[in-house]
Amino acid sequence: MHQDLLSFRQWNSDDAQKLLTFALDLKQQPNKYGRLLEGKTVVAIFEKPSLRTRVSFDIGINKLGGHMVYVDSQGAELKKREDPIDVGANLAQWTDAIVSRVYAHATLEQLAEGSHVPVINALCDRYHPCQALADYMSMHEHLGSVRGKTMAYVGDGNNVTHSLLILGVLLGCHQVVITPKGYEIDDEIKAFVIALADEHNVEVTFASEMSALARCDVIYTDTWLSMGDNTPLADIKDTFMPYQLNDELMKHTHASYVMHCQPAHRDLEITGQLMDSEQSLLMAQANNRMHAQNAILSYLMTDMSL
Repeated sequence: MHQDLLSFRQWNSDDAQKLLTFALDLKQQPNKYGRLLEGKTVVAIFEKPSLRTRVSFDIGINKLGGHMVYVDSQGAELKKREDPIDVGANLAQWTDAIVSRVYAHATLEQLAEGSHVPVINALCDRYHPCQALADYMSMHEHLGSVRGKTMAYVGDGNNVTHSLLILGVLLGCHQVVITPKGYEIDDEIKAFVIALADEHNVEVTFASEMSALARCDVIYTDTWLSMGDNTPLADIKDTFMPYQLNDELMKHTHASYVMHCQPAHRDLEITGQLMDSEQSLLMAQANNRMHAQNAILSYLMTDMSL
């Protein structure tokens, strides 16, 4: 039995590639694997609101024969009600895994410390590993591979950026990250990614100027304000507008596709025209959230090996 997916930091390249391959195969040939979670229960405890994450986990678990219990903790952060280590210990008495969407990564670490069943990060302030796996699934399906391709991320350096970088490097995908000054990724994660990229012979570029963005295969962006950030849009719009994804940028970079983890704000970080274009992978990414998560759940909750 395997334990926890809080991020991909502890993974190696071989296992990351095997997980991606398994996720793609599980999606294409579900009958080959059957109902992998038959008789198993997953508790999903969410501090933050969700559309894609909640629905894709619930339906995906059902398709694999399992049952999901949703616990809404949006009234207050989990730690304000009960110590997460105790929540993890209690939930582990009844469930086979815990899926949690929280504000702070430390909450996940404490849940995992108390639990003897797998804990899966459905989003926190530092990482979004399930989203990253779904994104690289989508990239593989449309480009034929991930290794040797280039993903460019443009916009706010955040949890999604962190997970895309780590998993992308493990999968051999070159990375370009362009963020406005003051909105860069976490320094410690940046240092980790640079060292990891050097180990795996993957190119990584970090810059604040859009002029540093050259040819790439995919351009990715996210919202300018993360969920829960109450900064008025007017305060940052002038800073971020030059980083908008639009047709001109796609032509300049010769990118084949555009990606966004959603929710997206039309004509802010990405134009509505580009969202609706044939170059958009937004719905492919949303579709693959369920398949990526099913692969993660199956790996963590069963005795299968990659």
